[in-house]
Formats: sequence, C-alpha cells, structure tokens
Amino acid sequence: MAFFSSRSLRKKFRYLTGAKTVTIDGVRLVSDKRRVPQYVRDLMYREVYEDTERNVLLRILKPGSVVVELGTGVGFISLLAAKICGPSNVHTYEANPRVMDLIRENYALNKLEPNLHMQAVTADGKPISFNSSDNIISSSAFERGLPGKVVTVDAVAFADVLERHQPDVLIMDIEGGEFDLLTGSIPHAVKHILVELHPHIIGGDKVATIKSALAESGFSVGDNDRKTFHFYRG
Repeated sequence: MAFFSSRSLRKKFRYLTGAKTVTIDGVRLVSDKRRVPQYVRDLMYREVYEDTERNVLLRILKPGSVVVELGTGVGFISLLAAKICGPSNVHTYEANPRVMDLIRENYALNKLEPNLHMQAVTADGKPISFNSSDNIISSSAFERGLPGKVVTVDAVAFADVLERHQPDVLIMDIEGGEFDLLTGSIPHAVKHILVELHPHIIGGDKVATIKSALAESGFSVGDNDRKTFHFYRG
C-alpha cells in the first residue's frame, strides 16, 4: 500500500509541476511536453511506460546477457538492459530518425551508452520506406493513416544482426515488422524472445503463424500481458 501511495504522490507532483524528466526503475527519461507526446508522457508520469516489457526483463536479464533490441523507441528498454547487462552487451536498432536526439539525450542523462544503430532491421536488409509518425511510438514500416511523413531508411538483414551480436535475449517492438523476422530460422543461441505482437496491424492469422513458427523452433510461451509475449527455450 505504501508503494502505491508513494507512486500516486509522485504522479500528482509530476502533473502539477509539468516534470521534464522522470525516473522509472532507476532509469531517467525526458518527459518534457515539448519533446514527448502526451500519451507517452502520461505513461511515464504514471510509471507504467513499457511496463509489460520491463516486468519480464527484470526477471530474465542477468549480468553479461547479450541483448539485441529492435525498436529503440526513446531508449528506455535499452537503458534498463544496460544497467543490468552492461552497455557493451546491449545492441539496439531504431528506424525512426526523428527520435535519435531524444534517445541520445536519455543515454546522456543516465551516463550509459548502449550500442545504438539508427537502421531498420528487415529480412532482406534492403532500404525501406518508413512511416515516421508524429506519435513516435506508432511509427512503422506499415502505412497506418497516422499524421507524419514517409522517409527512406537504411536497413540491415535480421540474420546478419543475429550473427554479428550472438544475442541470448531478443527484444522486438517494430509495429508489425515482427512477422517477416520471426517466421524464419532463429539461431539456437537465442534463449528468450520478448516481442510485442500487433494483430491490429498484421492480422490474427499472421500472429498465429508467428506462434507456430516459434513453437517449431523449440520456444515455449511464457508470460504474456496485453500485446507483449515472452517466448523461451532451454
């Protein structure tokens, strides 16, 4: 009860003062209304930003784990992983050029520097047309009818990323791009996959195909919360 009371007080204070930064699980983030969309800022103020991912990661990440993240967002998950695993063990890829400065600022706030690659990750590694949405958490390679602009983004092949970094933990939030990547071969070194699945973008049939493909690769379903699923194998 005391935990929730203190969190509620922090939330109220942030709204009253228009807090320009917040700290969640020891990670400090820019929450300035001029920099961060209202929806994202509300999640930060309430300390539920990326809660489904971080609840799993706080349990499965260990010092020395090697992490590949696809979809850096504002940098929160890569920073959380860096605090646990060490920044040199975290490799994160972001396709949206509009968030690079914000990611770098969040890294500087935490004095941590995960390996940031401003590239898309695709099955074939060819450049893509990317829908850079005004709502940064909804940017996607898929046209979703959201305000923003289309940009051409450099890409790297998924297989090359896995070969280069040899991760044991793969984190993926790429707004529908998960289908092309998770229905192929996943190296045995990958023990955990934490992925946000998007049936509203790719359809329920493709989500079912992803789950079947991962099961055939030896993955079991762990926790799932809303759209976030944890798959693991021994």
